[in-house]
Amino acid sequence: MTRPRTDLFDDGGDTGRLMAELDWADTPLGAVSSWPQSLRSAVRVVLSSRYPMLLLWGERLSQLYNDAYSALIGDKHPAALGDDVRVTLAEGWDVLAPLIEQAMTTGVASWVPALQLLLERAGYREEAYFSVSHAPARDDDGRTVGVLTVCSEVTEQVVGERRLRLLRDLSLRGDGRTVDVDATCARLIDAIGGHPLDVPFAAIYLRDGAVLRRTARTGGAPTVAGALPDVVDMADPSPAARAWALADAAQGRAVDVTGIADRLPVPAGPWGDPTRTALALPLPSAADDQPLGVLLAGVSPNRELDEAYRSFYQLLTQQVSVAVRNAKEYEQERRRAETLAELDRVKTTFFTNVSHEFRTPLTLMLGPLADALADTGAPLAPAQRERVETAWRNATRLLTLVNSLLTFSSLEAGQARSDAREVDLAALTAELASVFRAAVERAGLALEVDCPPLPRPVTVDPVNWERIVTNLLSNALKYTFLGRIRIAVHADHDEVRLTVADTGIGISEADLPKLFERFHRVQGARSRSHEGTGIGLALVHELARLEGGEVRVTSKVGAGTTFTVALPWSAARRTTTAGPASNGHGGAARAAVAEAVGWLTDPAGGVAEPAVAPGPATDELAGARILVADDNSDMRAYLSRLLAAQGWRVRSVTDGRQALDAIHREPPDLVLTDVMMPVLDGFDLVRRLRADPATRALPVLVLSARAGEEASVVGLSLGADDYLVKPFAAAELIARIRTAIRRARTDPSGDDPAAPAGDDPAAPAGEDATRPAADDSPSTVDAPGPRRTAGVTAGAPAPPAAEPTGSAPAVRSAAEPADAGPANGKRAAAEPADPGPANRAPANPGPAGGGLAGASAVGTADGGLGDTLAVEWTYPSVSTSAAAMRHDVRLALAEVDVHADVLEDLLLAASEAMNNAVEHAQRPSRPEVRVRLQVGGDRVRISVRDFGTWRDRRPAMDRGRGALLMNAYGDVRLVSTGEGTTVTIERRLTDPA
Repeated sequence: MTRPRTDLFDDGGDTGRLMAELDWADTPLGAVSSWPQSLRSAVRVVLSSRYPMLLLWGERLSQLYNDAYSALIGDKHPAALGDDVRVTLAEGWDVLAPLIEQAMTTGVASWVPALQLLLERAGYREEAYFSVSHAPARDDDGRTVGVLTVCSEVTEQVVGERRLRLLRDLSLRGDGRTVDVDATCARLIDAIGGHPLDVPFAAIYLRDGAVLRRTARTGGAPTVAGALPDVVDMADPSPAARAWALADAAQGRAVDVTGIADRLPVPAGPWGDPTRTALALPLPSAADDQPLGVLLAGVSPNRELDEAYRSFYQLLTQQVSVAVRNAKEYEQERRRAETLAELDRVKTTFFTNVSHEFRTPLTLMLGPLADALADTGAPLAPAQRERVETAWRNATRLLTLVNSLLTFSSLEAGQARSDAREVDLAALTAELASVFRAAVERAGLALEVDCPPLPRPVTVDPVNWERIVTNLLSNALKYTFLGRIRIAVHADHDEVRLTVADTGIGISEADLPKLFERFHRVQGARSRSHEGTGIGLALVHELARLEGGEVRVTSKVGAGTTFTVALPWSAARRTTTAGPASNGHGGAARAAVAEAVGWLTDPAGGVAEPAVAPGPATDELAGARILVADDNSDMRAYLSRLLAAQGWRVRSVTDGRQALDAIHREPPDLVLTDVMMPVLDGFDLVRRLRADPATRALPVLVLSARAGEEASVVGLSLGADDYLVKPFAAAELIARIRTAIRRARTDPSGDDPAAPAGDDPAAPAGEDATRPAADDSPSTVDAPGPRRTAGVTAGAPAPPAAEPTGSAPAVRSAAEPADAGPANGKRAAAEPADPGPANRAPANPGPAGGGLAGASAVGTADGGLGDTLAVEWTYPSVSTSAAAMRHDVRLALAEVDVHADVLEDLLLAASEAMNNAVEHAQRPSRPEVRVRLQVGGDRVRISVRDFGTWRDRRPAMDRGRGALLMNAYGDVRLVSTGEGTTVTIERRLTDPA
């Protein structure tokens, strides 16, 4: 049968062509030629529209639609053309039927936004959303015979907004309000559980060593709880452990887990369909290959797992990961804070206990000392009184420090209390200021006190107020050198103010915020003394808070500083404490003034003349000049008395700058310096002395309270000859000073006009020599070889001199007879072997007639080492030998082009080797250590040999920090035999790296 052609469907696109080809006579609508005009007009409207439109006509609700609508029904097109809509959309008819019936029965149009509709247009039960309008369709007689539907799909919009709400909820739940990881995971899972249409179920697994541990889950309870494992061993290859692909996801890759409906029957989606797929997603961390854990999440059975769905899950895992990471960091920070708080509590308790324990011995010190000073029945002799007064002053200072620590620890622990009393604050402040007047005026400053009577009494703890005033005045005196110190007390309607202003050095803006922190010191600030605990201003701050007030500070560098302690009247009118008041009034101020007086010494320093000491009248060091630099007046006085008693002339100064000036005016034989001093500290003093050729060889002994290997290493590496820690034994100090001066007086670079020329072939007859015993075992130090001149050669090297055969070379001075005996450990002066008139090189002149005093000429070594310089020393195996060795090596290398950093590195490494030789050598066959120095080409080598057996027989240089230090500063080799151990340190001359 030939279908009649018509232009009704010409403008309908692909759907119009299909409609034109359809045999409408077989449909309830009949042949197109029989269609009423109203139907034709409605079809033309539908086909001409680019908006999805559906026309339902007749009792069978036959469907006519356009191209835009055909895309919405997917696989149901084109079979739906002319068919009953109740068949085409059977799965969603329960939702559509009421709307269509309403339009047909009432003739009233309807509009429903985001209508949820179940569709099976892509092979699965799909969750879709449409905005739909249903309007009645009328025939030529005006009767309602159908429905015109205009719709648009909004599925992506609805689902997208829903997923965004979930991500927003996650960000709110993981905002850091909980710092516990488990609690954070529970909050996150709770947020995910509120969106089951997108995430039917979920579980968070976090890495715990080699396992994954489930911390939270949601959905399908109790089904999920029983089906999902609590712990997964990532190394377990069994199918049960791999069933959910958690271990694979923990390696950093997302995995689709399919076919889970039988294992985990979780109803999901709007219609309770079983979940068939889940995703195992790694939770990213800072390390890409080490995720925090895994998020296992179900996929909705009513949504396609397309790119948009996967992107949503990526955002979901990132949100969860960020929240978990923050929770972990917060938890770690909390634990650190708890640990620090516990350490602080333990430290405070320790300070409290120690401070209390100090009080008993201090009482037993101060009591007898005060009794001795006040005893008129058995008065002390002047010299003894001076000693006892020094002990009493410093015991009192120690008590002040203990009291400060005890107060501060009580404040830190929250155990301090204010013993509030009603006092005349202006009179009390003026009285405390008067205690400082003598000290302030002695410093050349003016003390201004402006404390008029206040309108009413103030309730405050007098002891705490005394500490506040005392600390502020002491601080002002310490840092003010010109001008005045002003203390004032005033009040207005709101508060009482204590003001302490000075014209001192001032404080920079950068340091002001840290000024009241405990132990904070302004670096490089000029002060009268470097002593102090660093808690004075922190104590003022805490005591002011305890009294209900606050401390404010203003300052300008170079102009001065003003501290203001403000007490509101509400705090100044507290209820007073019942009971008797404490009797400690004035003690803190007097102790502070006694300490401050020690800072106020003559800037030019003091001179102690040599005392007439009993004993031999001939002391080669008599009249030696010693310069003492220390900012503690009692320490200066003690050292001056101690050293003057040895027949030495002692000058004392208070800081490194004064020491430099004194050295330039009158060079001493030795400098004895403290480390922590104002203006210029001890380390900077050593550094400047070593940088100046005129003072490079000046012996420097560092005396400091800074104990520990690090402090001594710093001092020695800067060029100090020795380092002694306080407290020290007087006999040890004197012994070290004597050793340093004696060695300095054998300095070959010293200017001695009486010394013979360096090329004199004969040595003085009375000069000692050192010869190794004939039975010495060979070592890396004692290898036989041609003898070289000790000193720096000029021009061509001298030809080797004949050397006696044997197991070890005989080391003698040039004029020593062949059968001379050993020198018993004394260092012998070296004389150059005569190379002949043509090739003779001038040696350094010295007090012994040429060469290096105290050194023995030795043979050259392999590789040309020794062509420029080869010298050897023998030292007694005692702890003071390291300082002597450093002094000798420094002098020997003075004329060699050695980089300054290389020299310091070598001296430090050689000191460690010497200390090891002294400390570790057990049962030495000789109580001595032999040091050899060789320079040749571009290299320098120092060998240190002992004659004992080391307690640690390991062949490697694994001997603790000393070995590490040596290896850090040079190429180190060690040869250990039954007769002794030799450590060899080698470096390039000019390469400091």
